[in-house]
Amino acid sequence: MSFKIECTTECLENTGGLVLAGEISRACGLGAIRSGKRSWVKALVSMFGLLVQGRTSFEEIALYRKNRLFRSAFNLTRVPAKETMRLYLEKLARVGEIILTAIRACNMVLLAKAKFTPMMIEKRLYIPVDVDVSTMDNSKSHKEGVSRTYMGVDGYAPIFSYIGSEGYMLDCELRKGSQHCQKGTKEFLERNITIIEKLQLSHPVLYRLDGGNDSIGTILPLIEKGWFFLIKRNLRKERVDYWLDIAETLGKPEYPRKGKTVYTGTLTKTHPKAEPGMPDLDIVFQVTVRTIEKKGVQNLVPDVEIETWWTNLFESPEEIIKAYHGHGTSEQFHSELKTDMDVERLPSGKMSVNALILILSMFAFNTLRFIGQSALALPELLPIQTDVSRKRIRKVISDLILIGCKLVKHGRQFTLRVFEDNPWLPIFRELYTAFQLL
Repeated sequence: MSFKIECTTECLENTGGLVLAGEISRACGLGAIRSGKRSWVKALVSMFGLLVQGRTSFEEIALYRKNRLFRSAFNLTRVPAKETMRLYLEKLARVGEIILTAIRACNMVLLAKAKFTPMMIEKRLYIPVDVDVSTMDNSKSHKEGVSRTYMGVDGYAPIFSYIGSEGYMLDCELRKGSQHCQKGTKEFLERNITIIEKLQLSHPVLYRLDGGNDSIGTILPLIEKGWFFLIKRNLRKERVDYWLDIAETLGKPEYPRKGKTVYTGTLTKTHPKAEPGMPDLDIVFQVTVRTIEKKGVQNLVPDVEIETWWTNLFESPEEIIKAYHGHGTSEQFHSELKTDMDVERLPSGKMSVNALILILSMFAFNTLRFIGQSALALPELLPIQTDVSRKRIRKVISDLILIGCKLVKHGRQFTLRVFEDNPWLPIFRELYTAFQLL
């Protein structure tokens, strides 16, 4: 079948969902930020409008210079040119921590409206907070701060924290690629703790970090505030036979198959760099001994695998280890930011501007997450029945942001007309009504 291509003077749009993001940004005060001149903030809002569509390039703002829906959704009198937006974001970046704090405040307002699903460990509920460093590949560029990362590529190595099983981004910080993951983490955690205290959560918080953050500087702020933590230990120079002896003495053995023994248990001891008066900590360990490989090959020398974690949880070692494995979900959150939203090759050559865009990306990320979770909270209106607990960012963009519509202006009133048989129309209408009341 062949089609005839014609043009029309009617205003047809494929980004009707921008009105959802616009209502959330209005409720959180993004456009009302007082840092810098008003025109600078409009450039910031315009960049936010790109980010919620999965666009990060300054050049792509040219697509919306004459777009009435884009301007109306974010209450903009005009959309800046790419050169102007780049210049104004550079001016905002010079404001420094003030503008970053202002965007974090908007993010804080959004987090206060969100619901965080706790995780259960032996009938106790905890709100998980996952802290992790994830590299951003910016190779073959000459951007400020780009250097060799631990993943063997040139780029940045920002740190992120996510809260709840849904994966709302609690905070983030852009770092040079060569910066060690522990450098600045204590200060990052202290800022996270301040944010969490303002949220007034109904369940205790459980911080989960990997072995790169095995440091007394990580543990101390959490102990001082009375938070629970689960941190992968770095074995460093600890001997294998030392842990094998402990496992055989204190561990509970299990035999999942012939030639494989798994010891699990808890050892209480003082942190090697503990300050006077600091309480002893529990070390949950899992030591795996393989004398026969999975395919039946006999090992001349037993293969010993050791995993240990610092923690102040009360539950059984088996359940604690299972809870730590959930920390791997944060890798999916990184993927949603870097792949679904295309926030990896940051657009500016200046690190301060890229740091600003990363913080703005956090707010855009949470805006999309909030839209997705709000949609899942209305299962009777979903066109596809599902039992998932989190709607992926890519699906939020394709299903609810990139929704086709016709923009009609009558007097001073704008109307969005969506095709009546569009399966997402009922939930789109319901979400927009709800977001207007935020």
